[in-house]
Amino acid sequence: MTDTLTAPPARTQVAPRHLTGPQDLDHPLIARLLERAAIFESGSGDPDRLRRRLLATIFYEPSTRTRLSFEAAMLRLGGQVLGAESAGTTSSAVKGESLEDAIRVISGYADAIVLRHPEVGAAQRAAHVADVPVISAGDGPGQHPTQALLDLYTIRKELGRLDHLRVGLAGDLRNGRTARSLADLLSRFAGNELVLIAPPGLRMGEDVLRSVGPQLRVTETTDLAEAAPTLDVLYQTRIQAERFESAAEYERYRGVYVVGPELMRRLPGHAILMHPLPRAGEIDPQVDADPRAAYFRQARNGLWVRMAVLEWAMAG
Repeated sequence: MTDTLTAPPARTQVAPRHLTGPQDLDHPLIARLLERAAIFESGSGDPDRLRRRLLATIFYEPSTRTRLSFEAAMLRLGGQVLGAESAGTTSSAVKGESLEDAIRVISGYADAIVLRHPEVGAAQRAAHVADVPVISAGDGPGQHPTQALLDLYTIRKELGRLDHLRVGLAGDLRNGRTARSLADLLSRFAGNELVLIAPPGLRMGEDVLRSVGPQLRVTETTDLAEAAPTLDVLYQTRIQAERFESAAEYERYRGVYVVGPELMRRLPGHAILMHPLPRAGEIDPQVDADPRAAYFRQARNGLWVRMAVLEWAMAG
């Protein structure tokens, strides 16, 4: 078996291509990444595009889909992976090492870094000191740009367009980094409308509402059943126990919105139901058989999109 890490390619002095949040994704880049993702899904991409490259996946928070899809993407592109799962408890962070020092060290070992961290802004801090690309895999209740990209890819595959859509974001919008990033990217396309469905205590942050500005028409409601018949996309999210200060506060909101067969009967026939997963009771498993339930297809799409992101970041 050939050692793909023998004689790694020399690094150039070109500034690294970081992806730390939606601000790094303009309309042409989104279009390019979605196009490349479709090529990879079709089996037409170069399987050795990242041969002799090494990706470090550094996760200070738990992950299944994001971590494994990034690692699978790198392997499918001919590269290799080194990883630190549960880095918050198994790395030198336990000894007090700063994120910046860790990133400086890891930059010397790998050609790119995928980072998940519980602190908002951590990916940008890492990018500031890294001399290799840093790709955010989520920063606490902040942003999750590659999830938003795969969400766009899913919507386009399922509905054929990314404009003039009425998209309902439901659940924990205060802490939901996936919903926050998706709202931002949807504002790049003409004629889209957002329906924000959340209890008063879990409303979308004013920072996101300001960033989408006049590009998106936004309405807010607490009534999921009333909003459902008007939607092209229902994006359900989990009430995130780990983001609450107490178990009692979490229990106040747990189960506030549950999508079951009755709710699906209210959703239009052409619409799709999405969820970033994992789910924790907010989608009844009976819904899985409904052809409009797109969340497992959505998760699968993460592989192709992350292949496109790694190619862009590491190979140009």
